[in-house]
Amino acid sequence: MDFSDVIFDLYGTLVDIRTDEQAPGLWAEMARIYGENGAEYTPSALKDSYFSTVAQMEGASLRQDAHEAHPEIQLEYVFQKLYRDRGVEADRELAVATGQMFREASMEYIRLYPHARELLTRLRERGKRVWLLSNAQAIFTRLELRRVGIDRLFDGVYLSSDYGVKKPDRRFFELLLRERHIDTGRAVMVGNDGECDIKPARALGLAAVYIRSNISPREPSPPAELVLEGMDLEKVDAFLLT
Repeated sequence: MDFSDVIFDLYGTLVDIRTDEQAPGLWAEMARIYGENGAEYTPSALKDSYFSTVAQMEGASLRQDAHEAHPEIQLEYVFQKLYRDRGVEADRELAVATGQMFREASMEYIRLYPHARELLTRLRERGKRVWLLSNAQAIFTRLELRRVGIDRLFDGVYLSSDYGVKKPDRRFFELLLRERHIDTGRAVMVGNDGECDIKPARALGLAAVYIRSNISPREPSPPAELVLEGMDLEKVDAFLLT
């Protein structure tokens, strides 16, 4: 097929990452950071407050008219609220910096899957438009795209925290399709999650490539134009550029 637009998921599709918000020492480190900025917490109190605040904000973002089926919060406001709960009027800059330190402290590793950079480069050299559509926090992901060296290889980056909606909600896909005038009949979605990536994309008329990666959900392989039962971006390359 002659695709003009290729839409990628990020984590589990192009980037291999492992984080652990239960990691030993994480919450002691975060309590130290908050304490240095005047917000005193014990590690256990900070951990409990973090998870309860996330749950509250996710619940508060659900609209009563049920349009917002899959909301997404901006995580920097969680870190900001944790300061304010201890009487510290943290600005957004401090909240973002704290969130980024949290991400770094909770991360075990981040790396590109083999052939990821080459695939993105080859697609653009062949005149394809390349998009990123990811359920992700902008305060983490924009830095991580630079860190792994692919931040300049997309024609546009769409992160769910910037839009308040996330996959599998079709509106997230439709926003990209509408803003970038993408012909669904000549577009393909590449992802590692059948429910979030493949099913809604195909429902909107896009072709799809499913890759079962090391961090894919446990699920049956979905119907798609190409199904890979293991990570192999060279096969994706051959399919997209043949």
